[in-house]
Amino acid sequence: MVLAKKIKDKKVNIEFNKEFIKIIEEKIKLSDSQFIDNSLKELHPSDSADIIENLSIENRSKLIELEGFNIEPEIFVELNESIQSEILLLLSINSIANLLKKLESDDAITILENIDQSKKDSVLNLLPPQDRFLLEEGLGYPEDSAARIMQREFTAIPSNWSVGQTIDYLRESKNLPDEFLEIFIVDTDFKPIGTVPSSKVLRTPRENKMNSIMREMQVLIPVNMDQEEVGHTFENYNLTSAGVVDKNNKLVGMITSDDILTIVKEEAEEDVLRLAGVGDEEITDGIFKKTKRRFNWLLLNLFTAFLATWVISIFGATIEQMVALAFLMPIVASMGGNAGMQTLAVTIRAIATQKLSTTNISKTVSKEFAI
Repeated sequence: MVLAKKIKDKKVNIEFNKEFIKIIEEKIKLSDSQFIDNSLKELHPSDSADIIENLSIENRSKLIELEGFNIEPEIFVELNESIQSEILLLLSINSIANLLKKLESDDAITILENIDQSKKDSVLNLLPPQDRFLLEEGLGYPEDSAARIMQREFTAIPSNWSVGQTIDYLRESKNLPDEFLEIFIVDTDFKPIGTVPSSKVLRTPRENKMNSIMREMQVLIPVNMDQEEVGHTFENYNLTSAGVVDKNNKLVGMITSDDILTIVKEEAEEDVLRLAGVGDEEITDGIFKKTKRRFNWLLLNLFTAFLATWVISIFGATIEQMVALAFLMPIVASMGGNAGMQTLAVTIRAIATQKLSTTNISKTVSKEFAI
């Protein structure tokens, strides 16, 4: 059966088990939503998402439409985007709204991005006014900006508060995030001036002032900063979290390291896929969708192949006189292709890591030409 271990109260798969998927498919045929629901809840959300992704489109549709089955928000956010879009088409507007209410704002915005405008407006109308305002504000920012991945749920307190006041506020307030590592210290204009780790608050006497134990803000992320640049900022300054500020330098959100890990992974995948001329593609995408995304690159390759054939045909008479040249043709093509791929890989890596700049571009190009 499934080889698993416990992490907190969730079972985590060590090996992906095809037999378990078959069991789930049988239960879908029997409309046993209770068994499926309980089984998925016992697993880690990531493993549950893997099971749903590996179901056939038909079985996945039947699962979502099963009476009594509701996909958990923690599982939904672990699904890849193409599967999310597929499921969103099957869910009612009320179901989507209920799903968004249980998610953090950054995850909710990601899901709303995959919904068409008319359905999106209907879903937003079903949300509480405060949630709707925050999500509409987030959707108003550019798609690849820091504002799209920031969490609007954060903990901020005035600089003149004592540790005791802060602890009492954290205990009594109902509008705080479920988990937070840092507390932001803000001035009277709600501009961040520092942070205090939550662990430090617990170890400090109640009478001490928060501004006496805070670390001054070293890095602030503008809302319009590109997500890839945010990733580089986290890497350069070894950040675990950072405050996000608007054009007036007021605190509007925060970005954590787990958000950045997702961005770095997506950017790395994008670079690798572009290197192969594939584009933004998921393994679960259909044949037509995959073909459409690859067609332009394949068409370009076909054109260059015809161009190479034409050039060779010009020297047809020479090749006939010196047959030995024909043996060299595949060698030249192979070496040239491999050298080109190496240059392309090194260059894309340098661009992605911001190592290639105007100061060293001519030197880099000269080296690659020499090779």
